Amino acid sequence: MNRNTAPAPAPDKPFDPRHPPLPEAGACLRWGRLFGDSLALALAAAARDYAGPVVLVTPDMPQLEQLQGQLGWFSGGDLERLSFPDWETLPYDAFSPHQDIISQRIETLYRLPDFHQGVLILPVSTLMQRVAPLSYIQGRGLSVKVGERLDVEAMRARFEQAGYTCVAQVMEHGEFAVRGSLLDIYPMGSELPYRLDLFDDEVESIRTFDPDSQRSIEKVEAIHLLPAREFPFDPDAVSRFRQAWRARFEGDPQRSAVYRDVSQGISPNGIEYYLPLFFEQTASLLDYLPADCLFLQLPGCDAAAQDFWQQLEARHDQYRHDLERPVLAPDQLYLGLDELERHLAASRRVEILRFDEGAAEIVNFATCGLPDVSLKPRATQPAEQLMQFLDQHPGRVLITAESAGRREHLLDSLRDNGLRPTPVEGWQAFLDSDARLAIAVAPLEQGLRLEDGTLALLTETQLLGRRASQISRRKPARDPEAIIRDLTDLAVGAPVVHEELGVGRYLGLQKLTAGGLENEFLTLEYAGGDKLYVPVNSLHLISRYTGSSPETAPLHKLGTDHWAKAKRKAAEKARDVAAELLDIYARRAARQGHSFDIHSDEYRQFAAAFPFEETPDQEQAIEAVLADMAAPQPMDRVVCGDVGFGKTEVAMRAAFVAATSGQQVALLVPTTLLAQQHYENFRDRMADWPIRIEALSRFRSGKQQETILQQLSDGKVDIVIGTHKLLQENVKFKQLGLVIVDEEHRFGVRQKERLKALRAEVDMLTLTATPIPRTLNMSLSGLRDLSIIATPPAQRLAVKTFVGEWNDQTIREACLREIKRGGQVYFLHNQVETIDKVARELAELVPEAGIAIGHGQMRERELEQVMLDFYHRRFNLLVCTTIIESGIDVPTANTIIINRADKLGLAQLHQLRGRVGRSHHRAYAYLVTPPARAMTADAVKRLEAIASLEELGAGFSLSTHDLEIRGAGELLGDEQSGQIQEIGFSLYTELLERAVASLKAGKEPQLERPLEHGAEIDLRIPALIPDDYVPDVHGRLILYKRIANCRSEDELRELQVELIDRFGLLPPQVKNLFAITRLKLRALPLGIRKIDAGETAGRFEFTEQPQVDAARIVQLVQTAPANYRLDGVEKLRFTLDMPDAETRLETVARLLNEISPEAA
Repeated sequence: MNRNTAPAPAPDKPFDPRHPPLPEAGACLRWGRLFGDSLALALAAAARDYAGPVVLVTPDMPQLEQLQGQLGWFSGGDLERLSFPDWETLPYDAFSPHQDIISQRIETLYRLPDFHQGVLILPVSTLMQRVAPLSYIQGRGLSVKVGERLDVEAMRARFEQAGYTCVAQVMEHGEFAVRGSLLDIYPMGSELPYRLDLFDDEVESIRTFDPDSQRSIEKVEAIHLLPAREFPFDPDAVSRFRQAWRARFEGDPQRSAVYRDVSQGISPNGIEYYLPLFFEQTASLLDYLPADCLFLQLPGCDAAAQDFWQQLEARHDQYRHDLERPVLAPDQLYLGLDELERHLAASRRVEILRFDEGAAEIVNFATCGLPDVSLKPRATQPAEQLMQFLDQHPGRVLITAESAGRREHLLDSLRDNGLRPTPVEGWQAFLDSDARLAIAVAPLEQGLRLEDGTLALLTETQLLGRRASQISRRKPARDPEAIIRDLTDLAVGAPVVHEELGVGRYLGLQKLTAGGLENEFLTLEYAGGDKLYVPVNSLHLISRYTGSSPETAPLHKLGTDHWAKAKRKAAEKARDVAAELLDIYARRAARQGHSFDIHSDEYRQFAAAFPFEETPDQEQAIEAVLADMAAPQPMDRVVCGDVGFGKTEVAMRAAFVAATSGQQVALLVPTTLLAQQHYENFRDRMADWPIRIEALSRFRSGKQQETILQQLSDGKVDIVIGTHKLLQENVKFKQLGLVIVDEEHRFGVRQKERLKALRAEVDMLTLTATPIPRTLNMSLSGLRDLSIIATPPAQRLAVKTFVGEWNDQTIREACLREIKRGGQVYFLHNQVETIDKVARELAELVPEAGIAIGHGQMRERELEQVMLDFYHRRFNLLVCTTIIESGIDVPTANTIIINRADKLGLAQLHQLRGRVGRSHHRAYAYLVTPPARAMTADAVKRLEAIASLEELGAGFSLSTHDLEIRGAGELLGDEQSGQIQEIGFSLYTELLERAVASLKAGKEPQLERPLEHGAEIDLRIPALIPDDYVPDVHGRLILYKRIANCRSEDELRELQVELIDRFGLLPPQVKNLFAITRLKLRALPLGIRKIDAGETAGRFEFTEQPQVDAARIVQLVQTAPANYRLDGVEKLRFTLDMPDAETRLETVARLLNEISPEAA
């Protein structure tokens, strides 16, 4: 019997998910009992076996993304997979989808008519969507091949008509650039952009190129360009839109900004929700699919479709009377539920009811759940449950890990428990092999098990209890710890500090052969031209020098005591500063603050009302703040996160907890405008709770301010938001419990002193995008608690930054590009005297723009009106001063041009750039400067730093750059700057940390040897990163430093996993490097200064007060005097056979375990 048309089988006969039954034409089959990942296996098998295209309908996007990877894995990559993603906007949104999403959708629409076998995956909401008719996508394509003749200007016009945007540098889908005889374009649906090289008017070559490096990759003969929009935008289409608009909507069309923009050839944000107006008739995806499709519906699709339709109707009701943006009826944009059901009822389909065995005509599968097989690291037998399962399971078992690095980690854990699975490349390789126990890399989470016991699949998640990370379309989240850890980039010629020998200049990495072994060394140059070669496994002794400018850093002379004296003097100063700081913080810790109740139902409801998904670090920051508030001591926490990364929500949660506990909250902000926006945001967010919120700023009249002050002292105001006015003596609170400070570094010295006094009294929460050095240092010293929010919100893209001289064409194109896509532009000119003149010049340069001016010397009401008008998009180009630095959020402003950027500080530039890029669009920052020769060296460095920190979450790294450039005078007062200049900021910070830790523990800090950094280890084995493994010198240096800086074996293991994922399996030399670092970590707490070992002998050298088991050492010496002897009290010598690297490493590790007090 042909399985494609198999009748519904007997309900009592369970099926193997590798061979699922399929329905006959027009019939519906129900599948049940698909436990765990057996669902993905059955779906992949159905797509493989069915002769036509399969449409897999999911309830939402997360399931789509998860299944895409799983189907690819089970099918071995042979299955053609298309996806049609959701726009990632809400119905009737004033946002347009990201270009990557549009690109993927257009490519899928283009490929569907010829899609004869494979799987199309889509959420049910996009299956309902009305789309462009087939003729549009197929008829608007454009092909170019080598040897063809092209008129560049005519081509530019055709590109623009197809919806492509002309830019200076092609970065993303739907963009093109013309530079002389070169034409760059990033076609929709293409993995890479293309570069057309013309000779006269003939296409001489076409090459792909990397959008990041802009370097060419490989030649191709021809390219096909798809339209860049899901709707046409040529004059005919605009005319059809205008006609359809007037037919659909009543009233004067000119009242609508959407109608006006489209009429002028501007594509406004959210235009996609007017798509039907560009066509005589729309289509649905069902029109693109052949009649013999097989539909597979996941559990929850019907409910998801109903929910979506209800949301659609609710949002339509909400916006139906909006004259600015009138909305189309839901059924004009989407298929109704009945219409969708009619289409599907006539199709061959499978409904998946994963557990509902009682439904009619259900086909059950022979799969069952898995028992608990997790490893228990603290148990006597960590793998007891796994061993039991493997003993009882008669068939074969495949274990999966999420990446090659995780596989190696899992293999180590299993080997430690006596299990040695065979590595296989994938699912098919496992089925073809005869291994009973195997391991592979796979995107699975839940595992599966067949009832007959022939097969089981266990995942890393089940074994280690750790959820495999989801692959996202955007950049992966940044590890906040990694930001501190990665501040290690060194340029050749940069000054560095060697903890034992002082400040020298870094000259690069060099390979040297010593004792017949090749190793890699850092070359340092000291005063007098002396050279020092530091082996890479001693890199923990090296740190960046930041204190004065790199050119004037004080190089030390080798062989003198100058460095030792400088270090001792700095250690004394650090001790004094630590004592003073500890005094402040001890007073705070000794004081009983208010202990807040944070587990109320009210709080849970408030948190649930947050309209976005919290990023992982945002969640951690919220938890840390709430834990501090629940503690009896007053809180003092700094939350550092880039502009727009969600610090405000952290503040709102804290404020809500305080206000609902009967305590008052003061929120201090640096500017009036920001006070107003925070006031509006807090009011919106807390509208459903009986919390009284007021703002004290110059936007309030004198009488209003008096009333608020009176109500504040009477306890009638719960949350007050204002500028430094809140710190004045006349502001009295009845029960102040929490002070939130936004951007503390923008307040003056007097205000900071007032805040310092408050700190010991009430809970303090400081929000900052770029912590000033003092804040940063205290945070790192553990004196103020620090939370870093380093993960950008979903759909937040890095800001593309350009630095260059004024150029009329560039500025005109930058403004036009933004205005054409319906966005807004900030033009920052920080001189009030000439701002009107600049605005006039811009009006001539960009006559299409609506321009307004805003600066701090305007009358208060006037400035407020300008900012509100800009926010409400009544004009699209704001010429302004740095008043916008801590200004209101304007999500549609995605281009900023900063004139004379060389005159602004680094923290300021970073903050200003953060004003853009707050929506789904790629944002651009243009830093306009005079010629390089007319700028100071510091200014050039600031601009290089800001341009290099394009990555989101760079604000924290920025603080270190800023410190390096400005010198560290303000760090802890001027008296400290001399010490910092002498020994460098990193080392000074470490001295301070050690001093604080010692004083906290009730000990006097060590002044002679203030920094004890663990053992120096020489085992005469190659331990380096070969350049054929990591070719980039700078990359190797960073990895060496990161390995040396690991503080725990877990951290070292994670780094090992990362290296395997990035560069492949570790070569022997790198394994040795990790093994030596592991030994160093074990030797540190034992007080071992040096470990030296060769083929036949070795020695341990101890510090003055080693933490070893002396009795065990004596026992070793007495029982095996031929192998062990003590040389004084400081050395243990051993004579053992250690012919190779592996034996030597094992011997040293065994000895360390034997003399450790824990071993006893």
